[in-house]
Amino acid sequence: MTAETTDGADGPPEAVAAGGEAAGTAAERRREQHGWYFYDFACSVYSTSVLTVFLGPYLTAVARAAADAEGYVHPLGVPVRAGSFFAYCVSLSVIVAVLVMPLVGAAADRRGRKKPLLAVAAYTGAAATAGMFFLSGERYLLGGFLLIVANASLAVSMVLYNAYLPQIAEPDERDTVSSRGWAFGYTSGALVLVLNLVLFQGHESFGLSEGAAVRICLASAGLWWGAFALIPLKRLRDRAVVRAEGEGPAAGTGWKQLVATLKDMRKHPLTLSFLLAYLIYNDGVQTVISQASVYGSEELKLEQSTLIVAVLLVQVLAVVGALGMGRLARSYGAKRTILGSLAAWTLTLAAGYFLPAGAPVAFFVLASMIGLVLGGSQALSRSLFSHLVPRGKEAEYFSAYEMSDRGVSWVGPLVFGLTYQLTGSYRDAIISLVAFFALGFVLLARVPVRRAVEAAGNPVPDRI
Repeated sequence: MTAETTDGADGPPEAVAAGGEAAGTAAERRREQHGWYFYDFACSVYSTSVLTVFLGPYLTAVARAAADAEGYVHPLGVPVRAGSFFAYCVSLSVIVAVLVMPLVGAAADRRGRKKPLLAVAAYTGAAATAGMFFLSGERYLLGGFLLIVANASLAVSMVLYNAYLPQIAEPDERDTVSSRGWAFGYTSGALVLVLNLVLFQGHESFGLSEGAAVRICLASAGLWWGAFALIPLKRLRDRAVVRAEGEGPAAGTGWKQLVATLKDMRKHPLTLSFLLAYLIYNDGVQTVISQASVYGSEELKLEQSTLIVAVLLVQVLAVVGALGMGRLARSYGAKRTILGSLAAWTLTLAAGYFLPAGAPVAFFVLASMIGLVLGGSQALSRSLFSHLVPRGKEAEYFSAYEMSDRGVSWVGPLVFGLTYQLTGSYRDAIISLVAFFALGFVLLARVPVRRAVEAAGNPVPDRI
């Protein structure tokens, strides 16, 4: 056996197969886990403040300012209803990410160097987000471009971030570690939203226009992302890749590697069955996250301050939900707990369809329902998938997983945008997302997760 070495942050790299079981002492694992949590703390502010709260309504308003008399903008000569522009940009960003993620994931697995790639992705996304400060007037194309770059960068960074989970946590620790990561993220989202609310509500006392306050909130998320990304980049360690004699380093990079990854995934049909279910139901989750503020402002006619408070409520309750559902998983297993959350999501969307306009209290109740199931369903899906990934293939497989995560999805926003484009009704658009949760529930219920873990060559936890 020969080992390809990589540079570690705290000494020589570990000579273990990339993706093997967590190595090192308990103290070393805890140090890396604490550093790992802080990437959630860094980037979740983008998902919350930018994607969920401010950018949707603001970019829609900018697009409407640039629209023709019929309410259409014409990017690249294509007529697009201004109210659909944001959803289409989210969808396009994922197409870009899908083309890049498997290549980055394959490179990370082959070279064992996740950190440099994580740094590039994180700071590209943070820079694009900070650049949203210049989104004003009729610059809807600038806003769409920055959104696409930031969303795609977030998706790529999350591939690398998630691929660390099997390396820093033992199998029986992963539900807890994953849930704590999400809890860190929702905590930072709530903290920054409080600051955003103060600035937005008091913008006149700060001598700012409402638009300028929004642009500062957008840009500050990029600065936060870049600043706190330094912590995981300091504490996480690259592992050396151990290969059989004669296996060349980084063979098959580029598109050849993408094809090879897809072929390899066909060898694990049970893992693919879970991944298909996840991509469907989580596409619904992410579309709700990214389009909720547009629905609230355009259909329910709620004030921006009301939307901020609602999302703040989601953040606080998502921390409780992530930790609480993590405990439920220890008793009932991750699969059953996720299935319960999907049933709750379906009921929540149905309730959202019937919400009356101009009723903030009802919207807060709906936000509470979302918060309690949001964090847990995401955290448990991530930890469950980590058990189904063959060793040494973490980043490659998580590149497929990341096609629908952190507010980054494409089928859901496309369905949402097309439904609105055809009907002119955001209520019809929001209820169309029920199909994602119903189909995801059916597909997940059919996955034999214990057999899937065994087929991937991993130890089966007591509860899964």
